Amino acid sequence: MAKSKGRSGGSRRGGGAAASAPAKKKREPVIDDIEVVEEEGGLGIDDGIVFMTTLLLLVALLMVDYDRGKNYGEGMLFKGKYDEAAASK
Repeated sequence: MAKSKGRSGGSRRGGGAAASAPAKKKREPVIDDIEVVEEEGGLGIDDGIVFMTTLLLLVALLMVDYDRGKNYGEGMLFKGKYDEAAASK
């Protein structure tokens, strides 16, 4: 019967080269100093865009409602106010 080889790939006496090689240790990075940077206070460009968009949408809504109230007698805020003013003249 033939002799089988071990899992290390070498003979039973000598062992394998992979088993005897030392494992490499991973070096951890060295951190010297950590600098803490604070953000500036106040509003940024993103906040300004949000406020301007909201303001423009509200103004557009009021202008459309004013036009509907004046010309068509309907709308949420200006409904019927101009008909009363025109009738009293």
